[in-house]
Amino acid sequence: MSYFPIMLNLDYKKVVVVGGGHVATQKVEALLETKANIVVVSPMLTATLQHYSQLQKIQWRNKTFEPADLDDAILIFAATNEETVNDQIEQATQHWQLFMRVDNNGRMDFMNPAVVRRGDFVLTVSTSGASPAFTRQVKQQLSEQFDDSYEAYTSFLKHGRKAILEKFKGEQKRLAVAALLEPQVLQWIQQQDFEQCENYLQQLLEGE
Repeated sequence: MSYFPIMLNLDYKKVVVVGGGHVATQKVEALLETKANIVVVSPMLTATLQHYSQLQKIQWRNKTFEPADLDDAILIFAATNEETVNDQIEQATQHWQLFMRVDNNGRMDFMNPAVVRRGDFVLTVSTSGASPAFTRQVKQQLSEQFDDSYEAYTSFLKHGRKAILEKFKGEQKRLAVAALLEPQVLQWIQQQDFEQCENYLQQLLEGE
């Protein structure tokens, strides 16, 4: 199967995770990076999910699954360890709802890639299920290559690009935006010399 890579805006949209175990916890923790309305349906939860429920980061429905639990959901995760329950969830899912079952049986509308997140800078890796171990290996390599400094770096690029777009047009704009990617800028960020970054940006804005 060939999957289409995409990044979804889940802000304030309902996402349902059916299951309360380790895999369900992994799915919820990935979703917490968004502003989705996360609903977890399960009579039991891991200690981590109970903590999220107490913090009101998720809505916990302390019960067994019913089809009505999926009403208005955009994404649905069947994350139980019972195939019959996952089958019931799949059968209750509407054609317009995006569905995933963690046992990899039946309908699979999407897959979750491995993610390295540095603020607005997001790297994803997937082998489309061919080798999860290789996916984890590549994720680890990317995590080491692109360390936490890239969050500040991306933030500066965003800030600089906005200032340039407000002042310049045409070729001058293109050149100024390209100049933001000078290797020295990343080095200043990694040295936490943010003042030097701002000075450099001001030089660009002055046409120097």
